[in-house]
Amino acid sequence: MPDGSRPETLHAHAGPTSLPPVRTDWTRDEVAALMALPFPDLIYRAQTVHRARFDPTEMQVSTLLSIKTGGCPEDCAYCPQSAQHEDGGVKASRLMAVEEVLKEARAAKAAGATRFCMGAAWRSPKEHDLQTVCAMVKGVKELGLESCVTLGMLDNGQAHKLKAAGLDYYNHNIDTSPEYYGDIISTRTFQDRLDTLDNVRDAGINVCCGGIVGMGEDSTDRAGMIAALASLPQHPESVPINMLVRVEGTPLADRTDEMVDPIEFVRTIAAARITMPASRVRLAAGREDMTDEAQTLCFLAGANSIFYGERLLTTPNPAATRDRQLLDRLGMHTSHKQG
Repeated sequence: MPDGSRPETLHAHAGPTSLPPVRTDWTRDEVAALMALPFPDLIYRAQTVHRARFDPTEMQVSTLLSIKTGGCPEDCAYCPQSAQHEDGGVKASRLMAVEEVLKEARAAKAAGATRFCMGAAWRSPKEHDLQTVCAMVKGVKELGLESCVTLGMLDNGQAHKLKAAGLDYYNHNIDTSPEYYGDIISTRTFQDRLDTLDNVRDAGINVCCGGIVGMGEDSTDRAGMIAALASLPQHPESVPINMLVRVEGTPLADRTDEMVDPIEFVRTIAAARITMPASRVRLAAGREDMTDEAQTLCFLAGANSIFYGERLLTTPNPAATRDRQLLDRLGMHTSHKQG
């Protein structure tokens, strides 16, 4: 089975000098077969692909800030920011002021982040709010950081306005497989997600798009999610893979019988790395509950990006000191370059 790589100047850590082209036609069955490989074989393949593109000792670091929390009209079953989950514990707030956001961005840069991500709990942004977000993007860029936002669905005109402001990345996750999507969200369709991604691409903005593991899906759905991402016309430049954080008051809070085994999670990371060889694969939500050993296996499987900071929008994240200590123990370092 092809490993999904393409000819390119290789990193010094890489071995082979001739690699097959990147594929954008992965099927659910092919990804499922990858994920079912004996674990040593799967990790070996993921490492081989990873080393052909990246320094395996380097970790890209981003920081995420909720610039507008709660009150979202969507009914995503995992999300405490939904107004439909009244017991989620997240009260709706107004959009933060530009200077307040830039203060957080300066702190993130001082802590070692190269990308500053801003998230707003909207179905889609209103025009006056989009203007404010564009001012935030411009300010973040002036600080020398890459910028990323997640604002819900975008039309083509909105995407082009963000591009004009200097936006580098737009995050819009597909969340799960097309087949399982309706079990998690009813207020927008899987195609709505794809339409926003098309608008972002048309505007020339890099795509950050991944999904969530542990929402009651089975292994074939996890394969379907990776296949959907790896079959986009152009792979996302950044692929966040989240482990569900169960938040009290959300529909998925009590479904602990469906928690995913850490090894199964690592298999998902490895499949993302093999099928999307040039993408940054980000170990995102859920790290607070992972052991250092589980995170290390994810790094071996090809995850090469993490979020710094003690919160991810509304859920906990490991303290930056813990992350630095783990990377030091592993002989790894954070990236000082963007991209």
